[in-house]
Amino acid sequence: MPVDHHSSARSPLDLSALQEAAGAAWEVTFLPTAGSTNEIAAAGPRPGRVVVADHQLSGRGRLDRSWTTLAGTSLTFSAVVEPSLEMRHWPLLPLAAGMAVVDALSAVGAGPMLKWPNDVLLESGKVGGILVERIGEPGRAIIGIGINVDLDATELPVPTATALSLEGIRVARSDLLGGVLAALSARLDDLERDPQAFVAAYREVCDTVGRQVEAHLPGGIRERGEAVGVDDSGRLEIAVGDRVIAMAAGDVIHLRPV
Repeated sequence: MPVDHHSSARSPLDLSALQEAAGAAWEVTFLPTAGSTNEIAAAGPRPGRVVVADHQLSGRGRLDRSWTTLAGTSLTFSAVVEPSLEMRHWPLLPLAAGMAVVDALSAVGAGPMLKWPNDVLLESGKVGGILVERIGEPGRAIIGIGINVDLDATELPVPTATALSLEGIRVARSDLLGGVLAALSARLDDLERDPQAFVAAYREVCDTVGRQVEAHLPGGIRERGEAVGVDDSGRLEIAVGDRVIAMAAGDVIHLRPV
């Protein structure tokens, strides 16, 4: 994926450039301003449809968090996919989306890390978020992705966030879209072909494994321990005292070493 060192990542998005970058396998809809790209994609969930917003006003992240962007600063889009997966392997889809973003950012020299299940981090903070939602159409899902591309420190939504520009990475947003979609197609192929091998690859890039963590589980339960692995269903395994819990949903905080 080419890195654009000369033009600003804040230059206006253009439908023709977005479609060219995405390739023939994807059908791009571009909106200068939108509420939630996931909701718009859900209104016409054709496999291969991609909805891109230059300015997203009411995006949604995991655990009902909001994701808002300033115009021209981020890549925010939703892609409709129809993977050929057995029901028991559907929980791995969010992991595949996270790996795709890591692949694309690695290709532009960003050095990303993946916090379970799919928060995309750089050394100085969170650069990307993902929300995967099953929809009514059998076998289909919408993958919503937001990446902070060109913000300065005063524009970050929260102190724990960062942007590619703050890491010295300049990339045109249309090129980044193409890179993420290509990586997403490849990771979905990997998942469909061999789910166990896919999980093994995920373990290699998940920065949470081996860390001391605090897990926020449903029902207000909190557990502290060491993240020791990811099972074949994509659940995070945490050693707490003499027991190991398998976490399927919730939030994880990486604790600093004492």
